[in-house]
Amino acid sequence: MSPSEIELRSTVAGLTAEGRLHTLSVWFILALRLMMGLAFLQAGLGKLLGGGFDAAGYLQNVPSANGSPLAGVFVSMAQTPWFMDVVNVAVPWGQVCIGLGLIVGCLTRLAAFWGAFMMVMFYFGNWDIAHGYINGDFAYMLVFLSVAAFGAGRIFGLDAYIERYEVDGVPLADRYPWAQYVLG
Repeated sequence: MSPSEIELRSTVAGLTAEGRLHTLSVWFILALRLMMGLAFLQAGLGKLLGGGFDAAGYLQNVPSANGSPLAGVFVSMAQTPWFMDVVNVAVPWGQVCIGLGLIVGCLTRLAAFWGAFMMVMFYFGNWDIAHGYINGDFAYMLVFLSVAAFGAGRIFGLDAYIERYEVDGVPLADRYPWAQYVLG
């Protein structure tokens, strides 16, 4: 292994995967984080500044028209007034918060988790398997999961500083191990 490579190894359910990352990979991980952050920030701001965002028509019509396996779930969501009130706030503000979190690298894993969740919902909402099961929504979900897995918030991000912040003389990440699931 050359000095410019980093070895990876993970075992899940008895299956071990191994590989090597080149140190240049850090720039691509950062680029993925920033790309998804900007994409979500723009999408959220577009909904907020465009005025009148309402997901009901989409939820009630599009999944049913495209044959989504979750069409009934989407219709039920659209027909539940309190749920629509939540969705109409959560989607645009969630996109803005996810975008900002990724851009500044703060609570990156938490932001990436919610971004992946939204992409799964978009995947089933925009259901189209004419060219296979993999589409842009599915690919973006994997990008979000990669950003989380690689701890992309530690690369020119606030998470690196937050993890090292000392609480009673102990770095936050060491004092509160659960923080690794939202930071990084």
